[in-house]
Amino acid sequence: MTDEKFNPEEMEEDEDVVVVMTDEEGNEFYYREELIVEVGEKRFAVLAPIKVDEEGGCTCECGCEDEDTDVFIARIDVDENGEDVYTDPTDEEFDEVRKAYEELADDEE
Repeated sequence: MTDEKFNPEEMEEDEDVVVVMTDEEGNEFYYREELIVEVGEKRFAVLAPIKVDEEGGCTCECGCEDEDTDVFIARIDVDENGEDVYTDPTDEEFDEVRKAYEELADDEE
């Protein structure tokens, strides 16, 4: 048995972008960036949860798309170091992104 834990920083650059969110209690949650939606000058990420087991290992084996999963929308801001920072959108931004996402989905059909 290994003592390795899922570490999104070890992923290769050509793999999915993984976003780590931390709640008020310090619990970490991992999300895969599924899509970037641009609304005006702003960028928003559609994030799908990555299931992590108790040992911290990723349990995702590309079967996630077979399940109904809630996705999250985050606004992508840039901090003073030029790094992307994922924040909650306003209610108005959320509605705009939802509409833009639905238009993209309609175009694909």
